[in-house]
Amino acid sequence: MTKVIGLISGTSVDGIDVALVDVAGGQTNLQVELLASATYPYPETLRSQIFDVCAGIAISMAELAELNDAIAQEFATASLTINQKYGTQAQLIGSHGQTVYHRPPSDKLGYSLQLGRGEVIANLTGIPTISNFRTADIAVGGQGAPLVPCVDLYLLSHPEYTRCIQNLGGIGNVTYLKNKLLPVPGSQNSKVKSQKQEEVVTTLVPSQAVLGWDTGPSNTLLDLAVQHLSQGSQTYDKNGEWAASGIPCQELVEKWLKQDFFQQKPPKSTGRELFGKDYLCNCLTDAEKYNLSSPDILATLTELTAASINHSYRNFLPNLPDQILLCGGGSHNLYLKERIEKLLAPIPVMTTAEVGVDVDFKEAIAMAVLAYWRYLEIPCNLPEVTGAKAKVMLGEIYQPIKSIGNR
Repeated sequence: MTKVIGLISGTSVDGIDVALVDVAGGQTNLQVELLASATYPYPETLRSQIFDVCAGIAISMAELAELNDAIAQEFATASLTINQKYGTQAQLIGSHGQTVYHRPPSDKLGYSLQLGRGEVIANLTGIPTISNFRTADIAVGGQGAPLVPCVDLYLLSHPEYTRCIQNLGGIGNVTYLKNKLLPVPGSQNSKVKSQKQEEVVTTLVPSQAVLGWDTGPSNTLLDLAVQHLSQGSQTYDKNGEWAASGIPCQELVEKWLKQDFFQQKPPKSTGRELFGKDYLCNCLTDAEKYNLSSPDILATLTELTAASINHSYRNFLPNLPDQILLCGGGSHNLYLKERIEKLLAPIPVMTTAEVGVDVDFKEAIAMAVLAYWRYLEIPCNLPEVTGAKAKVMLGEIYQPIKSIGNR
């Protein structure tokens, strides 16, 4: 087994999610055991700087360099902390970094910028670090996102049920996993171990068996709305209770769903550049003529997230799934889960925790697996998901520099 730390901070900028895992096998016989996990919040000043950059506020190159290094230092500290806390020593780090800009490809290559330099993390921790997972896929014409479906395939496929793994992070994204992914002769089953364990059958499968794309807004838009409507006294809608006290305006939801992104066929990806503060301002302007209360506005924006998922499934999937498994911070939003269940009934809506994969740290676990595969030189992007022209290895490897005395 190889001990690997997976690191990621999503578009919600809640903090650094860290997963310490044991990984073994290759792809068809992947085994993953979650040993420890934690979320380490950013210092508030640093979090504010990240939000400013994501919002397009101009900064100098010197300020960008300082921000890049500061994020790397926080990621390194998070790695060292979890190592120390659990009395172990990881052999590898996989760091997604902090996305501050994402431009999907159009008539030219896409571009995606994640801050938190891998070489800094490697040298501060003394652990080989792999970062910049998106760039290789983008260089061959891909979206560079979502990255996680290739890991979902080996952790969450089921021999009988076609599943949709719906991540409700800052942005929503889906992985479609067709059932009957029969094992290759002589291969072992892939599995992830946890308190609740489900054995999962996977294999080398035809490309149409795995699909994935960004479905639209999720926590980023809802959190921005909560902060605006509460005048800064709240940062998120706990359990969706505030939204649940309102009534969604279906006419507004139908209008918003006509936006180009929702009509665009996959592969597709998005971020704060589209569903950020400016988008919220436009939504609030649209809502003025309806005289909606604050709970009504929040209920309507929550309905948009649920409706965008429903729209995506019904328009772009080859068939509806047998099960929907939610993960990410939005999986704790009970009202959002209720609306997804209502719109996609009678499909059962569960969470990945119910089949053995932690809802809050699945993405961090995936970063650990991606790093492990890169170290083994296994190409692991999915062209059918990202639109890339070829399979490529993801991530750049940074080795810590040893002092002369240690050589």
